[in-house]
Amino acid sequence: MRILGVDFGRRRIGLALSDPTATLARPWRVLEIAAGATPAVAAAELSAIVAAARARPDDDADIGAIVVGLPRRLNGEDTDQTQPAREFASTLASLTGLDVTLQDERLTSHEAESRLAERERDWRRRKARLDAAAAAVILQEYLDTRK
Repeated sequence: MRILGVDFGRRRIGLALSDPTATLARPWRVLEIAAGATPAVAAAELSAIVAAARARPDDDADIGAIVVGLPRRLNGEDTDQTQPAREFASTLASLTGLDVTLQDERLTSHEAESRLAERERDWRRRKARLDAAAAAVILQEYLDTRK
């Protein structure tokens, strides 16, 4: 069973998948969201992707749980994105029937940017992969704390 990691954003949603043993996370893809879309619309779009992945005949695509990054300020207070992320996670749980866990995502984008910068000098290429890389950081932190 794989776990899907999600970095929820207003314009893009970064996705990462764990390996079948739920030990390692890797960036998967970025879902572009229409400007002004609500968290419910974004959750419906992602739910369709999850359903398609789960419908594949191989066991490697079986997504059994979802981890959504929860935006927080460094001092732990909510940001303007915290409530939309909670709404997104709640709607996603309803639509997919999967367990959806919220994972603190403080500094994950910064960490993902640093990791990408080590391998990719072109900032345009890094930017295109940043959301999926941040989702992988969120998911890996979750996987590491489960042990």
